[in-house]
This record gives sequence, structure tokens and C-alpha cells, in this order.
Amino acid sequence: MNDMRQMTAKGRNIEDGSFAIIDHEAGAHRFAPEQWQVVRRVIHATADFEFKDLMRFHPNAIQAGVAALRIGCPIVVDVKMISAGLNEDRLAAYGCETHCFISDSDVIEEARRKNSTRAIEAMGKARRLGLLDGAIVAVGNAPTALIETARMVEEEGAKPALLIGVPVGFVSAAESKEAALRQRAPYIVARGRKGGSPIAVAIIHALLLLSSAAGK
Repeated sequence: MNDMRQMTAKGRNIEDGSFAIIDHEAGAHRFAPEQWQVVRRVIHATADFEFKDLMRFHPNAIQAGVAALRIGCPIVVDVKMISAGLNEDRLAAYGCETHCFISDSDVIEEARRKNSTRAIEAMGKARRLGLLDGAIVAVGNAPTALIETARMVEEEGAKPALLIGVPVGFVSAAESKEAALRQRAPYIVARGRKGGSPIAVAIIHALLLLSSAAGK
């Protein structure tokens, strides 16, 4: 099974060297070792050390995410860019499938009818299909998707295994992450305006690596 690292010795040396530089330049930090595996991969994906200060973890986030992956949880994403960036072989090995509804015609029609957003209605569709409970929900682009998911957790009793909240932007992005921090499901959040789909991908890949290590 693909271990998700570089496939050649030279590639692995470059990757290992990158992580060594990150560890050296980041210096002391407050994260537990498994949390740091997530943070350093986010920094690796962005070359932005500010994420060392922005990342927040629910105490059970890593455990919940790894456990969910290992039993083949659905992965519900706000945009297809996240699905496209994920390692298909590793997901398939665990039986995980990604789900993105933002471009579905019924979602678009419902958003128009309600004067809502596609992201809100896409998460509502995931809920109606029974995909949120036990899922990893990853939001990298649409703050309204994160706000709606947090609302469904608090008001409707939705129970995602893990909520990854890292949307990028200027309108409601920071506020959506604060909402994610207040809801009761395990979360991994990057506070503030910074984020994006590559951050969500990096977090899930880090969890997949931790899942692989847990199975050895």
C-alpha cells in the first residue's frame, strides 16, 4: 500500500530535508507530537510559518480523525479541489470516499430558490444523505459551508467524526473558524483569514500518514 511519501530516494531526501528545515526554523512549539505532524505538513504545503500560531486542535482531533479514516469514513468536502488533491490509493485502501455536492444541479437550484449559497445547500444535502455523521468534513474554500456545518452540529445534532475548518478569504472566513471552535465536534482549525484547499489536503494527508503509522 502506498505510504504517501516520495517514491524515489532522491525525492524522499528532498522531502526529509524540507521537514528538517521546518523543524529547525519553527523552533519550540506547544503542539503534541502527532499535532505537530499536521502543522509541519501545513507549513510544508505553504512555506508559511504563521500557521504555527494559527492552528488549533480539539483535544481528541487526531485520535478521532485517525480512527475515522481507519474504518473507511466518508470525507465530505466543500470544493472539488480538495478531492482532486487527495491520495486516491490511500483513501481506497481504507475504503474512504470523498463527496462534494457544490456543483450538483439540485444544490444550485435550492441555493437560488432560498437566496442561499451553494456551499450551505451542499452541506445540507450531505446531511440529508446521512453522510455527515462519522465523516471527516473538510472545508477549505467556503466559509458558509463551515458555518452551516457548525450550526448543524449545534442545532440538529450532526456528529461528524472530525471537522477541518480552514477556509481562506476576507468575508466571514475568520468568523466561520471561530464558529467551528465553539461547536462540540472534534476540530482542526486554522484561525484568521489564511487557509485554502491545499491546507485541507495537507491536514488529511498528515492524518493518513498517522493512520498508517498506527496500523504498524
